[in-house]
Amino acid sequence: MDHIAGKRSGLTWAVNLSVVALVLLWTVPTIGLLVSSFRQADQIAATGWWKALFPSVQNSIVRAGDAASQREEAGRFVIDGNVFDTGSGIVTAFGTSSREHAAHEAGTTASLADGQTLTVEADGAYRLESPARFEGRSPRIFVTAETPPSFTMANYETVLFAEGLGRAFLNTLTVTIPATVIPILIAAFAAYALAWMEFPGRALLIAAIVGLLVVPLQLALIPLLRLHNSLGIGKEYLGIWLAHTGFGLPMAIYLLRNYMVGLPREIIESARVDGASDFQIFLKLILPLSFPALASFAIFQFLWTWNDLLVATVFLGNNQQQLVMTGVLRELLGSKGGEWEILAASAFVSIFVPLLVFFALQRFLVRGLLAGSVK
Repeated sequence: MDHIAGKRSGLTWAVNLSVVALVLLWTVPTIGLLVSSFRQADQIAATGWWKALFPSVQNSIVRAGDAASQREEAGRFVIDGNVFDTGSGIVTAFGTSSREHAAHEAGTTASLADGQTLTVEADGAYRLESPARFEGRSPRIFVTAETPPSFTMANYETVLFAEGLGRAFLNTLTVTIPATVIPILIAAFAAYALAWMEFPGRALLIAAIVGLLVVPLQLALIPLLRLHNSLGIGKEYLGIWLAHTGFGLPMAIYLLRNYMVGLPREIIESARVDGASDFQIFLKLILPLSFPALASFAIFQFLWTWNDLLVATVFLGNNQQQLVMTGVLRELLGSKGGEWEILAASAFVSIFVPLLVFFALQRFLVRGLLAGSVK
């Protein structure tokens, strides 16, 4: 009685819990990346992204104004300013040495060497006084302040314009869109022929396509690059389009052929009885009915080419005018490894378009992947 068809499994709760855990495993880091991309560097260093909506306590070091900015008032020399050069906050404590960085409360006056005094107000305004003229470097001010949450678009402006990711974004679109459309067009014709047309060697072609699914693309990189160089299309967009097309065709043909085989034979035979040619059947019947499979492969091919670095490096190189986003991100990791706000904005720019494509076509994904699995 435990295996009666239709009986609800007792482990349904475990399945649901696993699904929720997997969803959280992917969505929580994505949300954190998005939030961090709008934060400033000091806020990222002080608190985690989950505290972005709350005030944070930060310790900072500010150099008082230089000697050129001093002025004389009632026989004393004064340098004043504000510890918050950019932004705002509330100073809770300050100090004049790293060992006692919070020795004085905001609004009090601290005595320094040579009769100098330092006052830091809660709003960040400071006043440094001395009986003698200031010379050399000004003293450092160690500040403990509570800063309100703030968000900025400066990270994206830096990434898209100063760091060259905007150009790389267009280059990636130039590579990805044709590299997704071309194999779909070719594979759709081939899949229809293998599914519904009788010709000698069809079974061998299907076996060869299945075998090509397990061939590593790394084996073909050098021979294919030599062929492209001999044809004069090396390090050009045409070369990488053809490379991605060749690497994606086996999967595309296999997926589309399995789907087309499962379409009702009566529809196709009725069209042939009515005098429709194979091209008309393919164009007016097969393509509209095969849209779920086409969308499924489009998702996989788009994500693969968008996130590709190896093929882009081999067939386009490191030319700054043709560098794709993955290449720019690789350089940013080397030069901006400590600037998490820049890396977060760069990463989210790179995943925004794939997320948009996936959510737009995801309802067709399962239908396309299950093509031909049930007869």
